[in-house]
Amino acid sequence: MRLSMPAAPAGGSARSGSRAAVLGHPIGHSKSPALHRAAYELIGFDCSYRAIDVTPEALPGFIRTLRSEQGWAGLSVTMPLKSAMVPLMDRTSELVQVLGVLNTVVAEYDDGGAVSLTGHNTDVAGIIGALRHAGVEDGASALILGGGGTAAAAAAALASLKPSSVVLCLRDPAKASGVEAVAAHFGIPFDVRGWDAAAEALAGADTVVSTLPPHGADSLAARLAGVPKRRPGGVLLDVAYDPWPSAIAAEWERQGGTVVHGLEMLIYQAVEQVRLFAGERFTNAAEVTNVMCDAVGASRR
Repeated sequence: MRLSMPAAPAGGSARSGSRAAVLGHPIGHSKSPALHRAAYELIGFDCSYRAIDVTPEALPGFIRTLRSEQGWAGLSVTMPLKSAMVPLMDRTSELVQVLGVLNTVVAEYDDGGAVSLTGHNTDVAGIIGALRHAGVEDGASALILGGGGTAAAAAAALASLKPSSVVLCLRDPAKASGVEAVAAHFGIPFDVRGWDAAAEALAGADTVVSTLPPHGADSLAARLAGVPKRRPGGVLLDVAYDPWPSAIAAEWERQGGTVVHGLEMLIYQAVEQVRLFAGERFTNAAEVTNVMCDAVGASRR
């Protein structure tokens, strides 16, 4: 399957006076409201955006309520809802069908006011954008830490970088089947290893994507410090951006590697969400990217 940026919907998601939100649990730390609001102001998209704390148990009820309301442009979806949201959609993109997780919902209304919900995944575009911005080139050896939905997105993103090899390290290798299926779909060389092999794999990788939650890699950082010969250079993207720097990011940088802040992925995936929500109002990705960078204190590009 060819990876490409999602096309903006032709339907009614980009109406004036719309509303959008990011859902997750917990959600108070989210930077998504700052990113989206800055982009909406720039492009003149009349849409509110807020963070809503929703648990997996409460998600079906939330979606039922949304379907009874008017004016939704879409939703950003974060943990732990990325897989739970999929069966609640009317349709999903091909990429979501491959990954089994989504992070974006687009709402479109027909002439009678009935809403149709479509699930997308912009995490893949976010990871690609963050790694490319950091200078990652095709053909590098890669490592993914963690085995959840973001790890599946990382496998799809790395496939577009034509890696020489991809290693997945997680605490329970029996839970690797979802990411393995994504790797097989894209035909990338793939190996699963247990957590006891993670420090050695980390030391030998050119490109690392840590999909672990905050503090999830702290013990691995201590083990990396004891590895006598880590490969010089290399790029580490840590998708957990709060608190920052993470222990693994600090150790990687101390050993001379390049660290990519998790906000970089968040920015690039949010650009694609705005493209989907705002439709024809979205005309300049570079300008949207830069105002998002301003909103969270990242460097312009």
